[in-house]
Formats: sequence, C-alpha cells, structure tokens
Amino acid sequence: MKKRYLIPIIVIGLSFVAWLMFGGNANDNVQLTTTPKKGEFVVDVTTTGELRAKNSVEILGPQGGRDIRLFNLTIQRLIPEGTVVQKGDFVAELDRSEITGRLQDAMLELQQAQSQVTQVSLDSSLTLSQARDNLINLEYALEERQIAVDQSQYESPAVQRQAEIDLDKARRQLAQERKNYQTRVQQAEAQMFEVETDLKEEQSEVEKVRSLMQEFTVYAPANGMVIYRRQRNGTKIAQGSEISAWDPVVAELPDFSVMESVTYVNEVDVQKVNRDQEVEIELDAIKGKSMTGMVTSVANIGEQRSGSNSKVYEVIVEIAESDSVLRPAMTTSNRIIVDRLPDAMYIPLETIHVQDSTSFVFKQSGLSTEMQEVELGLMNQNEAVVHRGLTLDDVIYMSLPDDTAGIERIYLEEEITSN
Repeated sequence: MKKRYLIPIIVIGLSFVAWLMFGGNANDNVQLTTTPKKGEFVVDVTTTGELRAKNSVEILGPQGGRDIRLFNLTIQRLIPEGTVVQKGDFVAELDRSEITGRLQDAMLELQQAQSQVTQVSLDSSLTLSQARDNLINLEYALEERQIAVDQSQYESPAVQRQAEIDLDKARRQLAQERKNYQTRVQQAEAQMFEVETDLKEEQSEVEKVRSLMQEFTVYAPANGMVIYRRQRNGTKIAQGSEISAWDPVVAELPDFSVMESVTYVNEVDVQKVNRDQEVEIELDAIKGKSMTGMVTSVANIGEQRSGSNSKVYEVIVEIAESDSVLRPAMTTSNRIIVDRLPDAMYIPLETIHVQDSTSFVFKQSGLSTEMQEVELGLMNQNEAVVHRGLTLDDVIYMSLPDDTAGIERIYLEEEITSN
C-alpha cells in the first residue's frame, strides 16, 4: 500500500526539481514579439471637458457700482442652481450694508448743498438790497446837488462853480454805482448757479444710489434654468461670494439647443490642435452616449489652472447634435482628431529604437535577429506609421534583445525620385 503512493510522490518530486532546473528561468529569456498592423491610423488628443451653452442670457447684478465707488458686491441670498424660473422671478439678493452707507453720505452731502443754496440766496438778497438803497440815496443826493446849482445863480462865480463840481461828482458816482449794481447782480447769479449746480449733482447722486439699491434684488430677465457662473478660482458663485462691479454677472439662463464642451489642453499637445478639427465626445454621466463636435476656438494665451503645474490653453468644442439630456457642467471626454490615415501600416512605439538620429527595429530573420532601419510617419501616443522597412509578415521584438553584439544592421536604400 505504501509503494502504491510512494511512486507518484517520487514522480511529482522529480518533476518539480526538473522545473526548477530547466523551466524556472525560462521566462527570463522570453522575448515578446509582434507584427505590424494595417488599418486606420488616428492621431488624437484626449482631454476632459465641461458642457456649457453656447448662447445664454446673463442675469446681472447692479451695473453702476463703480459710479459710487462700490467695486465688490457680496451675495446674501440665492435660489438653488438648476431652478427653472420665469421672467421677473426672484434670483438673488445682495448685501445692502455698504450701499446704505453710501446713501447716508449722499444724503448728508445733499443737505449741505441745500443749506449752501439757502445761504447764498440770503447773502445775495441782502447785498443787492443794500446796493439798491445806496442807489436811491445817490439819486436823492444828485437831486440835492441840482437844487444847489439852481440856487447858486445868485451867488458868486466861485460858489456857482463849486455847486457845478458837486453836481458832476454826484452824477458820476450815481452812474458808477449803477454799474456796480449790475456787476453785483451778475456775481449773485453766478454764485447761485454754482451752488444750484452742486445741489443738482447731489440730488442726482442720491437718486443714483437709490436706483442702484433697487438692483440689489436680482430678478430673471427671461425664462430658463438658472446656472451660476464660475469664479476665477474655479468654484461656482454661492451665498457669500463676491461679484465684481466690472463684471456683475450672477448667473446665466442657457440656451440648450447648442452646447459646447470647454476643455483645456497642455502646452505640448496644443500645438497639434486647430480650428475645425473633428472631435469625438462621450458623456461621463451617461455610459455609451457618444456625440460628435468640432473645435471652434483655441486660446492664444495659456493660463495656470488650479491643480495643474503647467500652462494650459482653453479649447472650445461645439457639439453637432442637440439632445435634451445635455446639461451645463456635465463632464465630457473629448477625443480631438488631429490626423487620420484610412489605410496605414503601424507598429508599437516600444519596438522603435533610435541611434544616431536613425530609427531601427529588431526583427526575426530565420533563426537570427536583424536590426532593420525603418522610415516612420505619423505618431500617436502608442504607435507610429511605417512607410518603409517592414512588411506585414515581419516579426519584430517589443524590447531590446539581451545581446545585440554581432547583430547585422540593414539600412534602407535611398529612394529615387523623378520630377
């Protein structure tokens, strides 16, 4: 009975020893190989994007903040994003504390301007009243001098002459005071115009602030779904966020009939991307949902995005199809088709080795290995097109052979071209 089990055990043990001696290191000498493939070859750039409507109606906050030195406006209350609103519905409320202070300052300036108008009016009335009394007195004095001249005809020539001189002085003084009175009237009118102009400016400032305060309650300008705008740091506007007086957009009402995917391409790949290139688009939220699009815009200036160490360039892709499932902020996978060859022979990049600016592959030649020069064409992230040097039947190595000593190098012959 023991012998019955002993023989299989010995056989298994010997097999294990043989595997250790001859098969244990066999994988170390295995060279992975492949053959060239033929078919459609595509050069592409793959990026992640986010949907947005191509056209939309902006929901604006107060637009005159800069006129009253309000540069940042804080959002106090918002309706939830995605709310479907009708024209005139409430959307947001902004903090009024700062503009209330501006209104109080403007009211104080208005009161001071009104007081200044009253003061100038009283001063002018008093000054002109005194000037008019002075004119009346001078007219009486002139009349008295005329009487003195009339009475001096019976006096000596010297007395007559003195009376005439006094009459002439009285006449000239009255004439001068009448001119002065006209000047004082013009001065009073100028002063009144100045203070009344200041008053109108202060009244206009108060009206401007009051009108702007009404815009701190934001209403929908049209029907649609409310989508809040992203800020510079990438986060969406929310309660407590600030909007700039230079760009007071709170939200948008997108038009879903034409959608875009906004994506960012790194500075290496952006050289390949151009307008009118075809794009294959998939929705991350809906598996199997694919669409087509076209590149409509490539930014000329790069930007530093949060989470990225290199510069990226904004690329906008317009989606060709219209679908009710498309919503802003959905994530998309965009495959930008840079170039496409319908029928090409290509090999993996791992099989290509460059020496002295010449591309080679290692291929099987019977029982030996050859180092074959190849002429390459388009390349994508994984493969390269081969124009010359290989056939579809060639077997090439995926990695550098362990021993390359003595391997024959085969170079391509120069092509003969004719004009």
